[in-house]
Amino acid sequence: MAEEENVLAELDGIRRAGLDALSSVQDEAGLQAWRTTHLGRSSPVMLVFTRLGQISKEMRPAVGQKANQVKQALEAALEERGEFVRTASLRQKLDTERLDITLPGRRNPLGRIHPASQALAEIVHIFEEMGFQEYRSPEVETEEFNFELLNIPEHHPARDMWDTFHTTVPGTVLRTHTSPGQIHAMREMCPRPIRVILPGMVYRYEQTNASHEAQFNQVELLAVGKNITMGDMKGTIEGFARRMFGEHVRVRMRPSYFPFTEPSGDIVMECFVCGSKGCPVCKYSGWLEIAGCGMVHPIVLQNGGYDPTIYSGFAAGLGPERIALLKYQVNDIRYFFQNDIRFLEQF
Repeated sequence: MAEEENVLAELDGIRRAGLDALSSVQDEAGLQAWRTTHLGRSSPVMLVFTRLGQISKEMRPAVGQKANQVKQALEAALEERGEFVRTASLRQKLDTERLDITLPGRRNPLGRIHPASQALAEIVHIFEEMGFQEYRSPEVETEEFNFELLNIPEHHPARDMWDTFHTTVPGTVLRTHTSPGQIHAMREMCPRPIRVILPGMVYRYEQTNASHEAQFNQVELLAVGKNITMGDMKGTIEGFARRMFGEHVRVRMRPSYFPFTEPSGDIVMECFVCGSKGCPVCKYSGWLEIAGCGMVHPIVLQNGGYDPTIYSGFAAGLGPERIALLKYQVNDIRYFFQNDIRFLEQF
């Protein structure tokens, strides 16, 4: 019995010693050290639990209850002291690490629409005002749609005009122009008249320079109906140029060749970058090609489902990045794809 009474007195001493030691703790490190010493596996109160088997059965419940009470009291005191230490630490930080809220803050930078996207959106808007409907077509095409249905059969020398990105699927390519969309649109809308624009990205494996990129946007223009003439095409493109660049812009149409149009032409504009004096952008000619155009070839009309003896049409392919070169007077098309923030923030 005397031994059990000694254990109870020992537990009272453990409780007092723990609380006394805790009262002098001032930081988180001290709290952790105190926890290890007074509540850890080898602490005095935990060792009492390991000695319960040596105590008589009559006194074992009382000793065990007392040990639990001491352990719970120490844990409660630790939690209370921890809250006090954390509050004191926060108060000290507020006193010694104050922020000067009178200083001006840093504004979050606002994003901008990419200049190429701005030009593309303006082009689409102008043609929509002229009565054209926007139509989307796939960027991954079959060789049939990209070449054959556009009057460019296999081994046709015109295929050398484009350096094509081929996929791992035989007969499937990244489209080299937006013209395959003509076939998609005609087959969907035949036999109704058509006035559509087909914007999108095209891909060509070719060397880049001040006026050429391997990946760029195009806007295809297609009108099909009865009695459509080359004068309609010329008036449409010149009307677009005046809306895009102003009433006094100079535009020329010169003969060219495309397998899917006959007759064909190029639309060239005076180079605003150099004032028509000659620069790398216009290849020192003073003029820059912005579109290829022509009357839709009868074979292409037929492949689209239209009778070429009744219907006619015109098509054009515009380069938004080249138009942006002129509109913003940029001297290298590669700037649009380099993601240089100093360049992009100007627009």
